[in-house]
Amino acid sequence: MSITVRPVGYDDQPAYTRLGAEAFGVPEGGRPVPTRAEWTAAGFREWGAFDGDELAARLRVYGFTSWFHGAQVSTAGVAGVAVEPERRGAGHVAPLFAAALAEAREGGETISTLFPSAPGIYRRLGYEVIGSFDDVDVPLQALARVPAATGIVTRRATVADFDAVVGVHREWAARQNGPVSRAEKPFWTPPEKFFADYTGVTLAVDEAGDVVGFASWVRGEGYTPATALMEVDDLVALTPDAARALWRTLGSFSTVVGTARVSTSGLDPAWLVLPDLTSRVHAAHPYMLRVLDVAGALGGVESPLEGARLPFAVRGTDDLAGAWTLTVADGVTHLERDAVELEDAHHERPVLTANGLALVYAGAQSPANLRIAGHLTGAPTHDAVLGAVFAGRQVHVRDYF
Repeated sequence: MSITVRPVGYDDQPAYTRLGAEAFGVPEGGRPVPTRAEWTAAGFREWGAFDGDELAARLRVYGFTSWFHGAQVSTAGVAGVAVEPERRGAGHVAPLFAAALAEAREGGETISTLFPSAPGIYRRLGYEVIGSFDDVDVPLQALARVPAATGIVTRRATVADFDAVVGVHREWAARQNGPVSRAEKPFWTPPEKFFADYTGVTLAVDEAGDVVGFASWVRGEGYTPATALMEVDDLVALTPDAARALWRTLGSFSTVVGTARVSTSGLDPAWLVLPDLTSRVHAAHPYMLRVLDVAGALGGVESPLEGARLPFAVRGTDDLAGAWTLTVADGVTHLERDAVELEDAHHERPVLTANGLALVYAGAQSPANLRIAGHLTGAPTHDAVLGAVFAGRQVHVRDYF
């Protein structure tokens, strides 16, 4: 087998489109090959593994920022991974990822994320599941029992409110780990298109006139509660009363719509105001993360643990393997690489796999659980600091790619 991995050019688009259609299905009539202008404007970074002149495997990289530890982190989002059926299992994915992630790292992207169809494939490459993007069905009759909001009114948003909507999302996202910032393509949407995509965007406004929440929704067809379904892309609230007001507004459709299908993740605080948990997960999409640059991702993180010192090591991948010491000074983390052989590191410091590093960085698992899962070995002396440095934020993701 002689495989060449290289960026995909426009002349490769017919094969690239065909392979994607076979992997992910196509609408009736097929998916058209993009024009050169469309392909250039999209700005995708596409890679292919070629067997001679034939495209055997492909992937796409989106460059964007996502929120971790209160900062926007440069992220390589991987999507559209596909291998020709006759060549599956032949080892094309690893070199394809190696090339794409090397380019991402050289471009300054410090983490990579993806939505897997089969997590086991990507675990071998250092990715680990940190959360899930879910579509959850909520009976609208249940929302009628949400207590009335105090000091909040709701109103329909217009294009003039776009900056306020963006501001609410940004304030919410900065308090989480994982959300896409929506500041770059393909997640940034022009105001006119954003509002055109929805039946309505409802705002929650406090007594000072500030927007403290919003819900974007598509009404859907029909007026029989047993069959009618509305879709809610975002329900973001910065206060409990904003959440109550938005839920009650959706619930006001209960005489003609039976269910709201809400895009959410984790235990969002907006759901804590609901009187019960009468809901059902319609679809779950696990979200995986891989660290690309240890110093770039773990350095510069704000921390209240002034003076803390954390020696640790990473094993198992050539690009991440090594020993490090993290310190907290002037309210942020600093990293220095240590001249310690990995076989000796476990005597004095915790040793993480690449998967464990991803989980710790995202705050998705404790050191105790990482040891149970086999992703943390070595001396346990520093486990408490390891967990504390990156704790304090929930993992949430609200944009699928």
